Formats: sequence, C-alpha cells, structure tokens
Amino acid sequence: MNLYSVEIYQPKFKSVWNAFVSQSKNATFLFQRDFMEYHQDRFEDFSLMVFKKEKLVALLPANRSGNELHSHQGLTYGGLLLLEDVRFEVVLNSFEALLRFLHKEKISTLYTKEIPSIYCHLPSEEIRYLNFILKAELVRRDTLSVIDTQNKLKFSNSRLEGVKRANKHELKIVNDDDFEMFWNSILKSNLKKKHDASPVHSLEEILYLKQKFPNYIKQFNVYHDDQIVAGATIFETENVAHCQYISGNDDKNTLGSLDSLHDYLINTVYADKRYFDFGTSNENNGKNINKGLQFWKEGFGARTLTQDFYKIATKNYQELKTVLK
Repeated sequence: MNLYSVEIYQPKFKSVWNAFVSQSKNATFLFQRDFMEYHQDRFEDFSLMVFKKEKLVALLPANRSGNELHSHQGLTYGGLLLLEDVRFEVVLNSFEALLRFLHKEKISTLYTKEIPSIYCHLPSEEIRYLNFILKAELVRRDTLSVIDTQNKLKFSNSRLEGVKRANKHELKIVNDDDFEMFWNSILKSNLKKKHDASPVHSLEEILYLKQKFPNYIKQFNVYHDDQIVAGATIFETENVAHCQYISGNDDKNTLGSLDSLHDYLINTVYADKRYFDFGTSNENNGKNINKGLQFWKEGFGARTLTQDFYKIATKNYQELKTVLK
C-alpha cells in the first residue's frame, strides 16, 4: 500500500490548511486561505494536500488552467509548503506522489515559482534539487532588490541628498494605514500615467486584506503641509519587510519624499527585521530590468537575489523513484 496520498483542497480543510501554514518552514501569511481567496473569482483553485497515512505533510497552493497546474498565480511566490521538521525523504515521496496524482488527473505540466530564500526561516531547497532530477525547465528568472539589515551598505549620495531635501521641507511620515488616501491620490493615477496599469489589488481588496491580516499589512504615508505626497504599502513576514507598493507624486524628487520614507523604514521602523525587500524591477517576463528603478533601489544599499520559475512534466514523476540508494 502506498503511504502517500493526495487530496484536492476543499473548504472543510480550511482550519487544517491554515494550521499547517502557521507551522511551515517556508510559508508566509500569503498562503492563509483568507489571503488566497480574496480573488477566488479570477482563478480555478486546485490546491493540493499531501498526506503520509493520516498525517498532512505538504501543501501546494495552486490553480488549474486546462491541462496545466500553476503555483497559485494570484500569489507572488509559491511551491511546496513543508513543516519545520520534515526530512528529505518525506519531501521526495510527497513530490513524487503529487506529480503522479497530477499525471493521473490528465494535468501534463506543473509550473512553479520558488519562494525566495529570505522568506524561509529554515533551509528549504529540496524541490530545487528534485527539479534537477525531473529535468525541469527554467522558464523565467526574476531579480529582487534586497537589503540585508545585518550587513547594510551606505546610501548613495543621491539618496542622502533626497533625505536632506525632505528634512528641509519638514515632511511628515505616518503609519496611519490610510490606504484610501494613498490609492486615490497617489497610486492609481501614477500607475495609469506611467504604465497604463492598475494596482494588483483594488482599494476594496487591500482594505479587506488589512482587516483580515492587521499585523502584517501596513500603510506609511508622507505628508507635506498636510497633503499626501508619497506612500508605501508594506507586507510584513517573519524575516522580511516587503514593499508591495511604492509611489510618490510629481514633486517626489524636489521634496525627497520617497528617499526620506525609505530612510525611515529601513533605518528606524524595520531596523531589526532581517531583510528589506523592494521586490522586482523586471519587465517582459523577466527578460529586462527597469534600469532607473534598479538604480534607485540600489542607492539604498539593496542588492540582487533571484526567484526562479520552473516548468515540470508530470510524467517524469518516475524519475524520483531512483534518487535514494
């Protein structure tokens, strides 16, 4: 009898799923069901749960599109979620069972996007090795601009000059969680004007998520003469403060608003957080990098980590049977 079995997530498993996420070595609050489901109308959820006998040993947040399964496309990162004390053999057998299940379900391809190492609080690269065995295809690689707060680099002169301008203009930085002011006065208009785009999260969605995860989602706004001029939306996890949104009005360079805001976030608010993550500057499915944006982030001392995206043929699950000797 096979010790490992796979079940498709159902709402009755919500509390079990969430409890597993809270104990996982490589999960964040983004994998809690209330976060995953805020945009459930956009995706066909096909998340999977792997059991060894009766014990839940792995989760795969995912959505289905035809004969393809994707690391949930509504999330920044994904992959197989694992408990802190999991051993390699269990991961190997779990992934083999999962791929075998998908193959029998006529799902020919699994697309995964790795969770960057800074978001894991224990070593968690078992699947990276198994992708090698599976002959997985690297289909995309993004860059993240990250500050290691235990090994900070100095701000560039241009960033320091921006901070000085902000001090001269007596800007006020407040963690007021006024998402509405930021969305309506700064963020939406900037994205529309510069990229003809909208925020990934609507105002209603970010307010819903803030209500569900009040300790993990925060809004910092910058004011000049009581008028909002810039802001940053921060997603906090155990090791990382991540800038989900960064935006300032047309006077941001004159006022130094974004420089001052990030000086405050990096050196005061999150001085004790291990990493400060500005996120990606990639465009064109990872093939290009926005030069100006990358330059600006590196001015604060951020340097590059990568996030890989893989394409896996589920029929190759049998390759995993011969790994352990």
